[in-house]
Amino acid sequence: MSLFRPPPLDGKDRRAMEVVLDQHRELRYQVAAPRRWMGLLRRIALARAVRGSNTIEGFTVTVDDAFAALDDQEPADAEDLAWHAVRGYRDAMTYVLQLAKRDSLPVNSETILALHFMMQQYDLEKWPGRWRPGQVFVFDGANEEIVYVGPDAELVPGLVDELVDELNTTDLKSAPLITAAMAHLNLVMIHPFKDGNGRMARCLQTLLLAASGTAAAPELASIEEYLGTHELDYYRVLTEVGGGKWSPQRDTKPWIRFTLTAHHRQALRVERRAAMAARLWMRAEDEIAKAKLPERCVQPLTYCLSGLYLRNSTYRQLVPEINQNVASRDLNELVKAGLLATEGEKRGRRYIPSPTMRDVVLGFREEVNRRLPATGDPYE
Repeated sequence: MSLFRPPPLDGKDRRAMEVVLDQHRELRYQVAAPRRWMGLLRRIALARAVRGSNTIEGFTVTVDDAFAALDDQEPADAEDLAWHAVRGYRDAMTYVLQLAKRDSLPVNSETILALHFMMQQYDLEKWPGRWRPGQVFVFDGANEEIVYVGPDAELVPGLVDELVDELNTTDLKSAPLITAAMAHLNLVMIHPFKDGNGRMARCLQTLLLAASGTAAAPELASIEEYLGTHELDYYRVLTEVGGGKWSPQRDTKPWIRFTLTAHHRQALRVERRAAMAARLWMRAEDEIAKAKLPERCVQPLTYCLSGLYLRNSTYRQLVPEINQNVASRDLNELVKAGLLATEGEKRGRRYIPSPTMRDVVLGFREEVNRRLPATGDPYE
């Protein structure tokens, strides 16, 4: 047995899988409808996915800076190394979303090497776009012990070829959640790179989900944000299934159940955000019309009400047809209208909801919390 194999699915697993697929169908319906706030929701979801996957590797940035990275805006807080990592992952994810739109998905070893180069090109010592030269160990710094030993380096090219051959002969639409989860597991266990293996495995999983057509918006189907906020559980299940060394004969059911649960909980999170986005956008439209401000102010106001900091550069990122002076004037008018408040001075200035609008947001959130569950278990 050369690769880890998916486990036999029992009735509980199949029911859990259908729960998640039903959630994704609902998200596909929402995205297909002409709702003006969905574009903003998708872009914020992509920023959260980019942030989540890098957080696991110790490159922590704010969601605001991850959003800035989507359009090459300057960060407010990110350190240089974390900023390079986020921008590299943004490039890879952008490429993934384009690849997924093709009629046939060209997954091969060169695709994987190219994605790795995009992620790691800022540090040539990490061998971007090249297989690792020797043995690799996963070290648990908290317990000061080696928790996993990958297969010998000379086996890596053959194992990756076997993985991509299997992906190219599998019908992605038959069991997309399982296929994508197993690709993630196999790539992270092969550990083919000197660095960036986890990010590559998560990126491959998102690529397969996007290409399967499971969700019209792959940014909303990705579990990278969830993994970034449940890092210990993620490492725990990988350690359990990995068994300390390359052991593809081991039981993979704990991994499949973990990923199905992750998909379910992330979909619940997205559902709540979609409900909030609808309410916030419509309230923003009403407030902008009442204040007799330009309609272009609606999207930046909604962004800010969503809990993210708004800066002049962010405003121009959301409304790219205007310049810095027009953005400043709009922001000043939003403050005068009692919709936004300011924090900081000069280049560090950022905008937050005014006290009145904060109360509006809290009211909407309480309403959504009463109606939609915050978490859940697809196996219950």
